[in-house]
Amino acid sequence: MKVVGAMATRAFRVLWVCEELGIEYEHVPAPVRSAQALELSPTGKIPAVVVDGTAITDSVAIMTYLTDKHQGLTFPAGTIERAQQDAHMHFIIDEIDGVLWTHAKHTHALPEDMRIPNVTEALKAEFAQSLDRLDARLTGTFLIGNTLTLPDLLAVHCLNWARGVGFPTGSDKVQAYAKRLRDRPSFKAVRALP
Repeated sequence: MKVVGAMATRAFRVLWVCEELGIEYEHVPAPVRSAQALELSPTGKIPAVVVDGTAITDSVAIMTYLTDKHQGLTFPAGTIERAQQDAHMHFIIDEIDGVLWTHAKHTHALPEDMRIPNVTEALKAEFAQSLDRLDARLTGTFLIGNTLTLPDLLAVHCLNWARGVGFPTGSDKVQAYAKRLRDRPSFKAVRALP
């Protein structure tokens, strides 16, 4: 399997799933809208993976495919635990990742004439509220008790992104949670990639 995408993007989360599950992969650190990215996606967005000649795009779709295929970091479809897992995933995408992406669009991704100036403070306030909700969801070591699942990797990737752009980092509980995941060998292995 080939994973296409620069490290400082959502490709990190896909690579982290691969490392956590012991999936062999080739990493192509291509930037957004590069020739390699455009070959796999008409928008040139990354990450993308190529499995048996077929491209799959969107980090969450890729992560879900990998965890289902390799039966790790997930609960079986149709179970209450899977419904809880999916609820956490949607919360993180909607209320955490979405805020960070909106910030990215209005600081560098959109053409300058389309950016909304002074949106950052409102986004930081919204993000802080989302982190309070994340704190409330953390009732065990991980989001689903003591079982590491896909939403944990997604959440901590977003928390690292937030830290990198000067957004709030949450309560002591949320920060300790993020540190536990950053201390995992799989996270460190991805950080060590060229």
